[in-house]
Amino acid sequence: MNILTCKSNQLFRSLALVTVCLLGTTIAWAGPPATRSIEVSFRGVDLSTPSGVAKLYIRIQAAARTVCQYEPTSPRAQTIWQFCVRPTVDAAVTKVNNLQLTALHSDHSSPVVTALNK
Repeated sequence: MNILTCKSNQLFRSLALVTVCLLGTTIAWAGPPATRSIEVSFRGVDLSTPSGVAKLYIRIQAAARTVCQYEPTSPRAQTIWQFCVRPTVDAAVTKVNNLQLTALHSDHSSPVVTALNK
């Protein structure tokens, strides 16, 4: 076997391995997402005050980051933020159904403010 054939076989094997790894990743992403949740405590929070509402909002954001396994330094951080953290916070704020919390969240939903919160 000459060197060129040997290198070609190594290249083919390397490409085949990369293809298998990519297919495994695609298949893993194609499965149903796991549902995770964290209970956010209202303890010590007065939702009739701006500081109480802000405290609860911080707790909701922290819980969403934890559930979504958000890490700002991850190469997938933007994707996780857009498709997990933001919708999770949206759902939690909706579930609480408090006008002040909804208003605070609406103020933080603009792209500029969201980028500053990361």
